[in-house]
Amino acid sequence: MPIDSAASTGNLLLDALSGSDRALIAPHLEPVTFAKGDTALMAGVAASHVIFPHVQTVVALIVATRDGRTAEIASVGHEGAIGGIIGEGRLPAAVSGLVQVGGAALRLDAERLRQAALGSETLRDLFARYADCFLAQLFQIAACNALHPIEQRCLRWLLSLQDRTGGDTLPITHELLASMLGVQRTYLTRILRVLQEQGLVRVGRGRITILDRRAVSNAACECHARVRIQCEAVLGAAYGADTNRRTEPAETLSRLR
Repeated sequence: MPIDSAASTGNLLLDALSGSDRALIAPHLEPVTFAKGDTALMAGVAASHVIFPHVQTVVALIVATRDGRTAEIASVGHEGAIGGIIGEGRLPAAVSGLVQVGGAALRLDAERLRQAALGSETLRDLFARYADCFLAQLFQIAACNALHPIEQRCLRWLLSLQDRTGGDTLPITHELLASMLGVQRTYLTRILRVLQEQGLVRVGRGRITILDRRAVSNAACECHARVRIQCEAVLGAAYGADTNRRTEPAETLSRLR
């Protein structure tokens, strides 16, 4: 069934397009569904499609080492897209995309997007702005992984996942979270126990609940808030449409602006 170019798509980036720009690609958008653990993007394989997750669908971009270990370099939800969007789409992907939270998405042939962008300056501008926000996330996470303790990195990651799922209870296992943070599961379990004792989270089987968003934001490093500030400044049209967006505590933002 063709996508209605006037209706909400469930993806903020697509919904931020003008009606005329969305009409250029709407006939070519294909609904897809991902299960948790699916590979939405494979390193070394041409990223021939662009994938626009719906609300609650979350994909982590990960790098794997030859000894089998993995680490997250970024994650994408309904605020953005993965695949052949920043590059040309004909080039092999540098990272893999692992579905953290399964759900619906829309898929578009990367060449269709490139052709549409050639014919619309406003469409090119929006996706260039998204590329800037995506790179800002990459840079900030790289700094975070190098400079901040695991407790703060864990809280930053949980805040980002909460932004994308919209709920306080996050469907994430210890094993997957440990993999995303690049640490051993037993070590992460000890960290989560400490965070639970501090009243920040409640840990259950296959889920972690954020008990106090304000306290978690204040206990986390500044990286999550910095990315949010950058993206709201550069891509305000999309972020302004996000009814599920959680507001950062004023004291956290005031320290960074």
